[in-house]
Amino acid sequence: MKSLWLRGLILAAVIGILPAAHGATNPADPTKVLRYVFPAAETGFDPAIGRDLYSAHVVQAVFETLYTYDYLARPAKLRPLTADGMPEVTDEGKTYTIHLKKGIYFFPDAAFNGKKRELTMNDYVYSYRRLFDPKLASPHTWLFEGKVVGLDALAADAKKTGKFDYDSKIAGFEVLDPYTLRIHLTQPDFNLGMILAHEPTSAMAREVVEKYQDTGGQVMANPVGTGAYHLTEWVRASRMVLEANPDYRPFTWDFEAGTDPEDKAIVARLKGKMFPQIGRIEIAVMIEDQSRLLAFQNDEVDLFELQGPLAPQLLSGGKLKPEFAKKGIQLSRIVDPESSYYYWNMQDPVLGGFEKHKIALRRAIAMAHNVDEEIRLVWNGEAIALEYPIPPGIVGHDPKYKSSIQFDLPAANALLDKFGYKRGKDGFRNLPDGKPFTIKYSARNDNNGQQQSEMWKKTYNSIGVRMDGDIRPFPDLLKAEKSCQLQTRTSPWIADYPDGDNFMQLYYGPNTGQNNNGCAKIPAYDELYRASQKLPAGPERDLIYHKMTRIMEIYSAQRMGYARYRNMVSQPRVIGFKKHPILHAEWMYFDIEKRK
Repeated sequence: MKSLWLRGLILAAVIGILPAAHGATNPADPTKVLRYVFPAAETGFDPAIGRDLYSAHVVQAVFETLYTYDYLARPAKLRPLTADGMPEVTDEGKTYTIHLKKGIYFFPDAAFNGKKRELTMNDYVYSYRRLFDPKLASPHTWLFEGKVVGLDALAADAKKTGKFDYDSKIAGFEVLDPYTLRIHLTQPDFNLGMILAHEPTSAMAREVVEKYQDTGGQVMANPVGTGAYHLTEWVRASRMVLEANPDYRPFTWDFEAGTDPEDKAIVARLKGKMFPQIGRIEIAVMIEDQSRLLAFQNDEVDLFELQGPLAPQLLSGGKLKPEFAKKGIQLSRIVDPESSYYYWNMQDPVLGGFEKHKIALRRAIAMAHNVDEEIRLVWNGEAIALEYPIPPGIVGHDPKYKSSIQFDLPAANALLDKFGYKRGKDGFRNLPDGKPFTIKYSARNDNNGQQQSEMWKKTYNSIGVRMDGDIRPFPDLLKAEKSCQLQTRTSPWIADYPDGDNFMQLYYGPNTGQNNNGCAKIPAYDELYRASQKLPAGPERDLIYHKMTRIMEIYSAQRMGYARYRNMVSQPRVIGFKKHPILHAEWMYFDIEKRK
């Protein structure tokens, strides 16, 4: 197993981009402008803090991780970004030695006092430590939690003393020289390479943090990295402008075509060219569906996501309608590696807990919801129903799995009758003690959120349960969710890395306050999750995942919903764009013609 795994790492190292000659400048053309759209507001650009997809676009463009993914390879393949080659893995997977490319510099900033600031491994170690600073309260602690020798102890000391020590030595992060890092793990971690490609592990300069941090230690508004772009304008929840970093390392586009027939055309257009090519990216936040579509049709937007409610206007049978294809409009379509699941807050006094009548309430609600109808009405069929927590395209997915929670309205009502949720004179049910109750369903303040709220109102009405809609801006939802303040929501999770662990950790008790949005702490599940982390992908781990999924269904703290299609539509002037399943911002890998 180990030899095959290491062989895969070595093969991945030779796939992708070829660096240009040393000392070359960024070839990006400032007159090549990409106009892009976010359908929801960003929250900010601190890699250690942001947890929304839209902020992650900017973070991924401004900052750099040690590793990234091949642009065309499917399934996704890891490759070096700032690292000089793939990690050297020894000690049966417990020790990783990583080398850093020399001559990488942060974008010039006042924090550096007029000096060129080279990236070193100390910047990565500092950034990894930040994830554990209690003052920061990062939602990404789970990435290294319990894995790196000495790191958890450092965080524990900080909680006792009230001060996090950024300068003390940690046995798990051994900096051999400015360009060499050796990571010592408490146990083998077969996903560490992918974790080091996830944007929360991006390198931040300590000087930047100390100059711009707020009272909570966060740097949401002054992103300074080594990436291909830098932020030049930000109007919150409205507009962002990124411009090419003039000192960014150019590369020769040399990706190989995969099995997708469209890959050959992309390779023919881009192979051998110097990249990045796009010199300016203008991002507009447009919450309303029709506004986004109208802007695209008026040639005010070059590339945007055509979400479900808009799909019938441009698509038919998953393809562009002939009238749009004739105009040269382009479509890149994938099933997102995501799980949009429903949760019921396990800390909520009405919905949460392990008493039989509360389990019955959650299970009845889950059985009463018609996922197929939601896909048809809310998403216009632009999604697939999920039976299993791990979606298609992710290692560990089981296409044959059948959930024990199925749509069954008579059984849902019978379950509530059995456990004492009697109907009052108004037709709505009361708690077993006779008190009335109302469920609050939270959703985004856009058209999709409103439709989801209406769908769930229908579901709750069908079993005689009162429901109020709670419509909020997306950043407000995330903030409330992190502190377990929402009763129930449809929570979309898109893969950070292409392995089932990234989805099974969503329901792990200690991840409450980070990614465990339903705040469920189920001991049997947690014990199995810890066991799964010691195993590589394969039948033994799959068996554990099946047991974990059955436990989820028994307690019904969550129910699997769907994975949506991602339809990225672009103008004819966009050259070589292909939606990547893991990367958010592919901007440095495709080209665009200048507007006339």
